[in-house]
Amino acid sequence: MKVRIIFNSEAVCEHLSTGWGFSCLVNNEILFDTGEKGSYLFNNLAKMDIDIAKIKKVVISHDHWDHTGGLWKLLEKRKGMEVYACPNFSEQFKQKVKKAQGVLIELKEISAIAQDIFVTGEIPGTYNNKDMPEQALIINTKNGMSIITGCAHPGILKILRKVKAAFPPQEVYAILGGFHLKNEDEIMIEGIVDVFQSMKVKKAGPTHCSGKKAEMIFRKEYGDNFITLKAGETVDF
Repeated sequence: MKVRIIFNSEAVCEHLSTGWGFSCLVNNEILFDTGEKGSYLFNNLAKMDIDIAKIKKVVISHDHWDHTGGLWKLLEKRKGMEVYACPNFSEQFKQKVKKAQGVLIELKEISAIAQDIFVTGEIPGTYNNKDMPEQALIINTKNGMSIITGCAHPGILKILRKVKAAFPPQEVYAILGGFHLKNEDEIMIEGIVDVFQSMKVKKAGPTHCSGKKAEMIFRKEYGDNFITLKAGETVDF
C-alpha cells in the first residue's frame, strides 16, 4: 500500500506547488483532501505523472478551505466522482458538491470504502469555539492499521483511540498528517508522544498544522521511525 504526498508546505523539488493545506493519494485511487487551490493540486498531479482518470474517490477530512480548495477543480474535470464527507459538514459545502455533480456520501461510523481502506466516519471536534466535525482515513496493511489525518480537530488521541477500539486485535503501525498541535506547549506534545508509544504506534509523521515544535519533538523521539511528508514523497506501507 502506497501513500503519495500530493500537497503540503514543503516539496521535494521547486517544480511542485507548496502552500497551506494537505493532500495525499492512497493506492493511486483514493485522494485524501485536496489542498488550498485547484491549480496547485493539478500542477502537482501532473508533475507527479498521476492520471486523474484513475482517481476513483475523494475523502474530505473536514470542511476547511485548505483541505477542500482543490476539490472544485477536480469535480469540474471528473463529474460524478464520489465525495466522502461528514454528515455535519456545512450545507454550503454539500450543495456545492451536488451542484458540481459530485456524488456526496456522508458516513457517521467507520466504514470500508475500498479493500483495506476505511474512513472513521464523523468524529465531533471544535475549532475557534465552533463545531468542526472531522474524519480520518484508515488503511490496513501487512504491518497493521495506519491512520491519515487532515487536521485532527477532534484531538489526535481521540482519533487514535477510536481506531484502536474498532480494530482491537490490530497494532496501529503509523499515524501521519495534521495533528493540530501548533499552539500546544512541549509538555502537552511530549504527553501525546508518550501515549503513542504506550499504544505501540511504531511510526509517526506529524505535518501541516502539527507545528514545527511538534515535528521536532516527534522526530527526536521517533528517530528513524519519523515519517517526512514533503509533496512528491511516497510512503510505502
